[in-house]
Amino acid sequence: MRIVFVITPLEVTMTTRLPTIDSDILSINEGREKRGESALKRRKAGRKRLPEWFKTSLPTGEAQSNFNKTRTNVHEHGLHTVCEEARCPNVHDCWARGTATFMIAGEVCTRGCRFCAVGTIKTPSMLDPNEPKELADAIEHMQISHAVITVVNRDDLPDGGANHYRKCLLAVNERTPDVGLELLCSDLEGNTVALAELLQDLPIRVFAHNVECVPRLDSVVRDPRASFEQSLHILKEAKRLRPDIRIKTSIMVGLGETDGEVLEAMKILRKAGVDMITLGQYLQPSDRHLPIDRFPEPKQFADWDKQAREIGFKAVASGPLVRSSYRAGLLYEEAEGAEPVVTRESTGSAVSHLNLMGKL
Repeated sequence: MRIVFVITPLEVTMTTRLPTIDSDILSINEGREKRGESALKRRKAGRKRLPEWFKTSLPTGEAQSNFNKTRTNVHEHGLHTVCEEARCPNVHDCWARGTATFMIAGEVCTRGCRFCAVGTIKTPSMLDPNEPKELADAIEHMQISHAVITVVNRDDLPDGGANHYRKCLLAVNERTPDVGLELLCSDLEGNTVALAELLQDLPIRVFAHNVECVPRLDSVVRDPRASFEQSLHILKEAKRLRPDIRIKTSIMVGLGETDGEVLEAMKILRKAGVDMITLGQYLQPSDRHLPIDRFPEPKQFADWDKQAREIGFKAVASGPLVRSSYRAGLLYEEAEGAEPVVTRESTGSAVSHLNLMGKL
């Protein structure tokens, strides 16, 4: 089982540059052809450094103590984590807050989206019948309070993996009923029957599914089997089936969209019943992935945050380092009426006019 953790930095005096991303990032506007060079060399030649606002922090005090406790549990029980193996710069805040994200149903995907680093295969291995128990064991050992369960696409299965996802979530809830659960689901190929079976009385707080990009860029960014329209259909149906839980999605920027297209996409999503939204910067996993078109400045992320709140989203996180599971437990609390995540020990990873105080 692959375990992935939420990216959520803490505010302290010490900052570091992102260690997980190559210091040079390919820009779609650079790397013009040079006669005699290979395509790979041209792409590498077009790399540029990350903007100066890509920074994160290390914890202190109680946060450091909580992080150390979680790390000890992880190591003592032999849990292999992507956040450590990939040197995630925000693992400290994630573990310190008792929030983690777990990937189930395998480590390879049946789709080949151009932004994603997960491997692609037509026919993945059979589902592991022991995975529900192993997942429950991991969450219990880590002693976390909010778990995000995310999945790879399993188009090879008639139900898209829905029954397996359900078994995993039920096993966790049975073992640790006090842990809040959030399902970051695939689109199940638009199979609403499978979605209904998955969600029936499922003990989750949040159902999440990411639209990934604005509608115009579907054919550029996502696998042909995925689309904004199909994702929207799943989000709408989840809201209809389970009006008692929160519905969440995420948009990446820096893929070629305009600011206006982001706003329009948010309006469509809110009208469909989506309660929570995160917006973050796309970062190119390798030279063979979709190149970055732009790096919107923090002020633009703050503007999107403001627009999302005006549209009526119940919880918002917008910023260069924000990811779909950013401070997931706290974001759920915000949707339930708690203080906005962006104002709670804010570091600048998520930005908002609520906490800028004239800094932009």
